[in-house]
Formats: sequence, structure tokens, C-alpha cells
Amino acid sequence: MASIAKVTARDALPRTSRHIAAHIFLDWFPMRKLTFEIMAAMALTLSAILALAPGVLANDVMVMDAFARASATPKASSAAAYIKLVNRGAETDRLLSITTDGAAMAQLHETKSLDGVISMSAVEILELPPGQTAEMKPGGLHIMLMGLKAPLKKGGTLSLDLNFEKAGKITVEVPIEGVAATGSGQASGG
Repeated sequence: MASIAKVTARDALPRTSRHIAAHIFLDWFPMRKLTFEIMAAMALTLSAILALAPGVLANDVMVMDAFARASATPKASSAAAYIKLVNRGAETDRLLSITTDGAAMAQLHETKSLDGVISMSAVEILELPPGQTAEMKPGGLHIMLMGLKAPLKKGGTLSLDLNFEKAGKITVEVPIEGVAATGSGQASGG
């Protein structure tokens, strides 16, 4: 508790270096405490922002920019989802399988064009070397969802379990965008 004292002009000015040091410390001490409190609040805020950031980091694999396209018709039995995978680790990891409750089967596919003929084939295992990115996008690598249990509706989400050799299972909540979407870069889960 601070005491109230009458201060004259002569008492307000420090007379020795010891007095100067005492005044500097006492003047700055509340500021240092306030600075610490501000830094602690900023650290908590940053933690919350990173927790809600549009990406999922599990072990050394980061999943980003996830989206799925809405079903073109109410009776559509298949759809596609797209993600970006980044290996931030020191070792190669491998995406072994994908599962979802939203479809009978989820499989990694690649679309290729050769001599004007477009074909699609399954990719058994996706190698992800250290420091590398695998980007799934329309017209290329993608997650094929076959045997949909319900049509994918714009504004909804689809849960995907990505099963990696080293990172283990990473669950991603994939936002469902429009039929011709190219991605908004949002993903959540962990």
C-alpha cells in the first residue's frame, strides 16, 4: 500500500547517483511488470491463433488448404477432396491410406492427360520427402470419394482420416465448397 506524503520541489529531485538509480528502478518497475503482462497476453493470443490457423500440424506433417467440391447432383455417388501436405520433418513419411465416414471408400487418385486422352488411376502410397509439399488440386492428384453416403452440400464439412507411416492418423475437417470450387485454403482438426 502506498503512503501519501507531501513532496516539495527540493525532495522531488534526486541528489546522488544512488537516488537516481532508485528513481529509475521505481519508475520503470511498474512498466516492467506491465510489459511482462502484455507479453504473456500476447503469447496466449498467439497460441490461440495458431490453434485456429487454417492448417493441421501433427508430428512433422502439416495439412493445409483442404476443400471438397459439392456434389453436382443429389444422386451423385462420388466426389473429390483436395489438400496440401507439407513434410516439416527430417525423414520421408508416406500417406498409406485415407478413410472417411462420408463414403464407402476414399482413395488417392491422379488425373493425367496423354495425347488428349484424360485418365485417372489410383495411387497406392504417396511418398512425402522431408521439406517437400504434395499439393492435391483439380485436374491432378486428389482424394476420390466413392460410394457417398449422402451428397456433399456446400457449406458443410467432411471428416477425413489420413493415415501416415510415421505421423500416424491425422483427422482433417474439410470444408465443402461449390461444385466448381478451386479451394479457399481452410482446414481444421488435429
